[in-house]
Amino acid sequence: MNILLKSAKIINAPTKDIHLKKRDILIKNGVIDKIAQTIDPPAKTKVISHKNLHVSTGWFDTGVSFGEPGYEERETIKNGLQVAAKSGFTDVLLNPTSYPVPDSSSDIVFLKNAAKGALTGLHPIGSLTVKGEGESLAEMYDMKNSGAIGFYDFKVAVQNPNLLKIALQYADNFEGTVFAFPLNKSIAGKGIVNEGIASTMLGLKGIPALAEELQVARDLFILEYTGGKLHIPTISTAKSVKLIAAAKKKGLQVTCSVAVHNLLFEDDMLENFDANYKVLPPLRTASDTKDLKKGLKNGTIDFVTSDHVPLNIELKQVEFDNAEYGTIGLESMFGALNMIFNLEETIDLLTKGRSTFGLEESYFKEGEKASLTLFDPNQEYQFSEDDISSTSKNSLFLGKSLKGKVLGSFANNSLVLNF
Repeated sequence: MNILLKSAKIINAPTKDIHLKKRDILIKNGVIDKIAQTIDPPAKTKVISHKNLHVSTGWFDTGVSFGEPGYEERETIKNGLQVAAKSGFTDVLLNPTSYPVPDSSSDIVFLKNAAKGALTGLHPIGSLTVKGEGESLAEMYDMKNSGAIGFYDFKVAVQNPNLLKIALQYADNFEGTVFAFPLNKSIAGKGIVNEGIASTMLGLKGIPALAEELQVARDLFILEYTGGKLHIPTISTAKSVKLIAAAKKKGLQVTCSVAVHNLLFEDDMLENFDANYKVLPPLRTASDTKDLKKGLKNGTIDFVTSDHVPLNIELKQVEFDNAEYGTIGLESMFGALNMIFNLEETIDLLTKGRSTFGLEESYFKEGEKASLTLFDPNQEYQFSEDDISSTSKNSLFLGKSLKGKVLGSFANNSLVLNF
């Protein structure tokens, strides 16, 4: 497949001579063949032009969930990867949220095979423990050899500190990454939203910030003892940012992410009891969102994730107390981030970090394999169901004003366009 991008403004290129410049980009058989001010299209070349066309290296999300196997009605792998491609993501890490959870090498092989030929690269995270039950470690080494990029009991903290200690020590032998969700179950109790003024006024049981911060502090203390690589997904409080910053100053190999909705929304959004706002970790306070943004800008927080969790309608259209946690986020990710940060910061957040998980980084230069995202950063719109291609529609961004639309993506010698 030969493709020519006409007059595309290049964002976050590695060299200054093309960064923020409009260039024609010729792709031949999946490789960036030429970047120049003007290129005449060779024979049998698809020419792509669009008003205000921008391009960057392909985007990367560190935490998405689909449904297959077990919950195909929420999202199949095929459709989920198509959603990711339409949303600009050329690589995603897949959370272990299927049924059964992927806790063996054969499970990882199934997921990898199901994603073969897709534009978007799927990189499974294996379950940390057998059946995700938190009792005994799963086949970590075998899963790593089959393509698992890390190990995680999704949205469940490792309650047994000795189990986390052994996991970090064991994974360190083969450079595996252990994911540790930051929520102390005993402190959280039966809480379902942030503990504060909003929870009190609404009569909802609260999850104190302490439940997250105590878990983060404990896990970092164990990491300091064991060594190894620890990833803390979706932190949500100001104190967590400070704890991780201190750990990084000590030289610990710790990374962390924040969900994009925890940067934009606060717990006062719960006043209408809309279950789409029921997420885990919960929406916090204005002070927390402020410090989370600072943490991203100064590098304490390594990644922003969509935390894409598709759920069928009957799991959300119930009483708030009984609704499941989660929101989809792939389709709204760019438009939301672009509301918070300037364009260069936004694209940097969307493209960095593959090497943290042992994946090949993408490079925007001639001779390199093409992994590109096309977008218009200036288009403003109100996010609606028409913007959702996910099977599930549980989005807390519905009805919200966003800025920036994805026009398409190219990777694995495949092209997806939204226009």
